[in-house]
Amino acid sequence: MNFTKNLVAATLLATAALSAPAFAADEYNTSNGLTAAGAPLGLHGVDPVAFVDLGNRIDGTAKYTAVHDGVAYYFASQGAMDKFTAHPDAYLPQNGGYCTFGVSVGKKFDGDPQFAAIVDDKLYLFLNEDIFREFQKDEAGTIAKAAANWKKIRSTGAREL
Repeated sequence: MNFTKNLVAATLLATAALSAPAFAADEYNTSNGLTAAGAPLGLHGVDPVAFVDLGNRIDGTAKYTAVHDGVAYYFASQGAMDKFTAHPDAYLPQNGGYCTFGVSVGKKFDGDPQFAAIVDDKLYLFLNEDIFREFQKDEAGTIAKAAANWKKIRSTGAREL
């Protein structure tokens, strides 16, 4: 049974790897190019405060931009931007914004805000719906494996894994 689960996970990730574009070889999953703030865009432009506090995927705007650790985040309002600036760790996506399921098996794939979960007030992103469903089968186990692997692969480029 465990072999079958591992085979399904490996097949899903192999398919994802073939269809996923390459990303920056850094600790954060960011969009290509730079924002007006001079930093790459994180979280696909979705407001992380609205996401975590309200559970809503609200697009932010360049009008409200905060740069944290070299990554620009957009917000829907000045208040949301101020909350983030005061406590960024409360709103940052886990695992650098990469797919949590991918990180749980030692890989870096795009984390898409369309496929996300808030668990214990933390934001986790996933590559696609199929991967998100795999995560839902063992949320705690996947999060624990991702946390352990993230320490190992954090500074490794996605293409190097």
